[in-house]
Amino acid sequence: MKIFHCDHCQQLVFYENVRCVSCRHDLAYLPDLEEIAALEPAGENVWHSLAPAAEGRKYRLCRNYTEANVCNWAVPADDPNPLCGSCRLTRVIPDLSLPGQKERWYRLEVAKRRLVYSLLGLGLPLESKTKDPESGLAFKFLADPHPATPNAAPVMTGHNNGIITINVAEADDPEREKRRVQLHEPYRTILGHFRHEVGHYYWDRLVKESEALAGFRERFGDEREDYGEALQRHYQEGPPADWQERFISSYASSHPWEDWAETWAHYLHMTDTLETAIACGLSLRPQRKDEPALKAHPVMVGCRLESFDRLIESWFPLTYVLNNLNRGLGVPDGYPFVLSSPAIEKLHFVHDIVVAAAP
Repeated sequence: MKIFHCDHCQQLVFYENVRCVSCRHDLAYLPDLEEIAALEPAGENVWHSLAPAAEGRKYRLCRNYTEANVCNWAVPADDPNPLCGSCRLTRVIPDLSLPGQKERWYRLEVAKRRLVYSLLGLGLPLESKTKDPESGLAFKFLADPHPATPNAAPVMTGHNNGIITINVAEADDPEREKRRVQLHEPYRTILGHFRHEVGHYYWDRLVKESEALAGFRERFGDEREDYGEALQRHYQEGPPADWQERFISSYASSHPWEDWAETWAHYLHMTDTLETAIACGLSLRPQRKDEPALKAHPVMVGCRLESFDRLIESWFPLTYVLNNLNRGLGVPDGYPFVLSSPAIEKLHFVHDIVVAAAP
């Protein structure tokens, strides 16, 4: 994530902000400029952006900004769609008549906007399923049925033909932590779910029927293995004893599709975190030459480092300082992973796929 400043007073602001705490100007994210911009009224739900790059353009606030308070994006004033580019991707929202669902919907949309920011920054193809029914993307935020409902089945978070379903319970911190512990996961977040499931979507778009399929099978395995049987075996028997030597997570060992999705999500973790560190001007200059060092301001294109080798070179020092800072605060490691050589090779493959897909 980039670092943003209020166009009116230069106060530091953040991606989720809707108002400058210093000058009180309204703020909105302008996807066409990739900026959080200060706004001034120019009519009924029409705003001037104070961002110099806007050059006098007018904008409207997303309907979910003005009516539901779950969004902070704007759209060009001449766009007839009342929703922003991120909210257009949401096909089903939670039942807001139920207690707590409005707050869960807000958390889901916050995570989804961070996902969309990364996908756009990487230059990946991204269209709503409304606009492109065959290859587009859509999200459904569903809650488990009431336990008394006959033949009730829990909502499964997953991907199917461009539609990503997220169980609303994942936006509830205690419930998500309970599931993390039950599944023996070192890491479980809302944003992580989005990144994992969109990995399945991009496998369909970028790998499934492409020249990259042979390279995928060489690194991840043959996806034609029965998926249902593979998952059943994983949950009954657990991962292979040597999974850490070959996979990025234990779940990645269950099937080549899950290996890809876990690796894809990890790549998005890395690029977003590195972009934030670079934007903050972070560098590590240790007193000893044998300690991890990080050069300030590696070159990035969008959310992507110029080369995979540069990405890995920067990533390991960043995780070193991230985990040490967390331990100083008495909280779990922010990066509870160890990357083996095969896992790094898979990440390199994802990087190449992303670079090839970008315009």
